[in-house]
Amino acid sequence: MDYDVIYIGSGNAAWQGGRFLRKAGLKILIVEESLYGGTCANRGCNSKALLDAPYEIKALTDNFEGVGKAGNFEVDWSALMKFKQKRIAGMSIFLDNKFDEYDLDVAHGKGIILDEHTVQVGDKKFTTDKIVICTGLKPVIPDIKGKEYLHDSTDFLDISELPKHTIIIGAGFVGMEFASILAEAGLSADVIIRGNMALKYFHQPYVEKIIEKLKAKGINFHFNQTVKEILCDIEIENPEAKVSNVVQAMNGDEYLRDPEAKIDNIAHENAFTVNCDSGLSLKGDYVIAAMGRQANVEDIGLENVGLTYTKSGIKVNGHLQTEVPNIYASGDVADTGVAKLVTVAIHHSKYLAKELLGEADEITYPVVPAVAYTIPRIATVGVPAYIAEQSDEYDVHQIRYGNSYSLELKNDLTAEAKVIVDKDLQIVGAEIYAADAENVANMFAFIINKKITLEELDYMIYAFPSSSSVCLYKLHNIHYDL
Repeated sequence: MDYDVIYIGSGNAAWQGGRFLRKAGLKILIVEESLYGGTCANRGCNSKALLDAPYEIKALTDNFEGVGKAGNFEVDWSALMKFKQKRIAGMSIFLDNKFDEYDLDVAHGKGIILDEHTVQVGDKKFTTDKIVICTGLKPVIPDIKGKEYLHDSTDFLDISELPKHTIIIGAGFVGMEFASILAEAGLSADVIIRGNMALKYFHQPYVEKIIEKLKAKGINFHFNQTVKEILCDIEIENPEAKVSNVVQAMNGDEYLRDPEAKIDNIAHENAFTVNCDSGLSLKGDYVIAAMGRQANVEDIGLENVGLTYTKSGIKVNGHLQTEVPNIYASGDVADTGVAKLVTVAIHHSKYLAKELLGEADEITYPVVPAVAYTIPRIATVGVPAYIAEQSDEYDVHQIRYGNSYSLELKNDLTAEAKVIVDKDLQIVGAEIYAADAENVANMFAFIINKKITLEELDYMIYAFPSSSSVCLYKLHNIHYDL
């Protein structure tokens, strides 16, 4: 065999564990057809975080309207985008160097499984003992008239100027987070939702708070609507074309364009009409498909080894093993029933390294915090409130810590959480609505996973002022009142 393990895909689901296998003496090959590092590093989490941050700051400064704010905080999207392109371009190069540092072999091209022990990349064939599929997810693009005019998250995160009016189809993570950026930029948008809920996996009273904030800033919501066609009133040459992954000069620096982004990545004023089955018709400058993501496994040779898949991915057992014993799936492409987050992908990859070394039992998961990076953020961790509210096994305590500690929270009056405890007064879940909900969620994840009691939390001393300390102080009240 040429290799002990071949990973198809180079994201966190692959290299995080691959480096440990190499350290243990196994020979590893990572196959990548696009940019090293996968979606999160190049066209997902990192890009979104960088572009979102100034708008988050703008929202925080607005808390001081009338109580000290002077002037307006404005974001220069064009300058921000140039900075993002240079910064994110370095991620793939950085990871390529890391692969060298970890002594991981790489092959650039599409990995195709020929049989249980052979992967073809271009005109080369590599043999291996084990194969790990880490190809992630790709955006869902509806098969409707005018689908070539749709842009996905990769396109929006590389757009040169923000559209004056955007039409967003879908209200999951991508749709709602982009709507928040557009709202803080003072721009308008229509959000089309097939069902009756946005961010359906999050606490709906908090989602409704976000929707009301967005409505007040020019974002319109249309529930129970199905898009049937997209019409374009102008001529766009080859709207489905992608940019080439070439090095280009910009302000004296070099960067890599994302080969997944469209060439026609600009807005065209009032050029598009989106029609729905109900008769609803909307006009806008730019249309985004934010209808979720599906397994990215087409044309990688699954049929050659008898593997099947669904939108949710490739079915695996408790060892991340597919129906073919020596082939595994890791990260978002694995259908495990667990949230498809980069943090889970890292957990998979590290577990799989131990599994392939014969050092692991079936995979287990700690509680997994999930965050919607809207403005403000909402987060969920552990037992959700909607389950707790329908069960006699739990009690739900509402903590409006922003109202009580507005001075310590930079005048954030609305920060709150719902904390779920079981009958032994053990914290088992939390829902958070706050500017820094992600940090508070991490705190609760630690409390829940380590089973820290209310009495133990009451004994500890915390840095003050801080969002975690004031939230924890409110938890003390649960302890004292019971």
